[in-house]
Amino acid sequence: MLSKKASLDSHGEESSYFLGLQEYEKNPYDPVHNPSGIIQMGLAENQLSMELLESWLGNNPDVTGFKEDGGSIFKELALFQDYHGLPTFKKELAEFMEEIRGNRVRMDPNKIVLTAGSTSANETLMFCLAGRGDAFLIPTPYYPGYDRDLKWRTEVEIIPIKCTSSNYFRITGFALDEAYKQAQKRNLNVKGVLITNPSNPLGTTMTEEEIDIVINFCMTKSIHIVSDEIFSATVFGSPKFVSILEAMHERNLQHSNAMNLVHVVYSLSKDLGLSGFRVGMIYSNNKMLISAATKMSSFGLISSQTQHLLSKILGDKKFMKYYVKENARRLKKRHEMLVSKLKRIGIPCLRSNAGLFCWVDMRHLLISNTFEAEFELWKKILSNIKLNISPGSSCHCSEPGWFRICFANVSEEMLQVSMQRMKVLVETLVGDRSGFAGIGHRNLICFSRKPSVSKWALGLSTLDRHADR
Repeated sequence: MLSKKASLDSHGEESSYFLGLQEYEKNPYDPVHNPSGIIQMGLAENQLSMELLESWLGNNPDVTGFKEDGGSIFKELALFQDYHGLPTFKKELAEFMEEIRGNRVRMDPNKIVLTAGSTSANETLMFCLAGRGDAFLIPTPYYPGYDRDLKWRTEVEIIPIKCTSSNYFRITGFALDEAYKQAQKRNLNVKGVLITNPSNPLGTTMTEEEIDIVINFCMTKSIHIVSDEIFSATVFGSPKFVSILEAMHERNLQHSNAMNLVHVVYSLSKDLGLSGFRVGMIYSNNKMLISAATKMSSFGLISSQTQHLLSKILGDKKFMKYYVKENARRLKKRHEMLVSKLKRIGIPCLRSNAGLFCWVDMRHLLISNTFEAEFELWKKILSNIKLNISPGSSCHCSEPGWFRICFANVSEEMLQVSMQRMKVLVETLVGDRSGFAGIGHRNLICFSRKPSVSKWALGLSTLDRHADR
């Protein structure tokens, strides 16, 4: 009944990531009307600074009223617009991207393709760069939505670059080579490497060493680098964020042919919390790609009204500088709050410095070192204590027992309730196992075993007092 394309099962909707979101919609938490409902901690949404934007709108009524110089511009915005986008918006977007990169690189508005969110940007890039029989290598763990965004309609394959906890999930040359070999075994043509920096779900910025490894690998093989940088203004601790564009400039490659193989994805969904506005973009030096992607963008345009509104907000440089600084301060505070509460419960986190989430280590709570055990633990968390978090398997993590917990889409009160629920779960699990021998006893020892935690002292965030030095 449906077309072959529409019937493809690679959308990824059966992933526990999407299933958790669906379960939340059926029974959402409300402190008054539904206090036993599910608390949503599986959605990377930034609500911490929303009132700053609302305040700006209240102080600039002409913008929301579509007025300029005392006259209405409603008709001008309501009529047909070229799918290249409003020049004023692209200019302000380029300048904002320069600002959050410390003005270390220049951004040309003419090299921007506007898209309806980063989902559309990533898919458009795949359509332009690859097709059936081609593959992109992606470090694990990675954002679950990539299985939908990159594969579903394009039929491009994803080959995981398997990163592990042994080096805090950092990319290595060995892992890249192994992924490339795996693609060759499957007779796939590797077209490029896609990285997320800062990482979703790790909440870490890539080190310069990692970026160099990726650049060397891709330049040697003459393949593309796609850098998804949608969390670039959520960095709240050291080390600093280094864009792939900056790294190429530092190598004096900004005017070389190699720059034609480097492409950046960005959106305002995370840094400004405007996911509902559907504002994304592709930035590239490759003229052929920009031309093709611009034509494809006609299938997912951003409304002229949205572009006009955001050009005014981004154009207020004083406000935007304050917003970025204040938003980072709030993210840092909320991140520390979650990490400290988890630590008191006995759950460590990977030390992170960016993003809207923590990468949480619950391996000691598994009844066995398997993804089946991870899935069972996730079901208990969702069903018994009513928290929706994302299991590592949904992010293609190579090790069972890791989870992503989001902290920027809930209030402090909801965070407190969620940690109380988590405490009950941990105490219940440990209590249940204390009466059993065998596997349960070994897991109880694992839970209370200090050496396994101390081994992680440098990599697990426990309000590290040296983090900002």
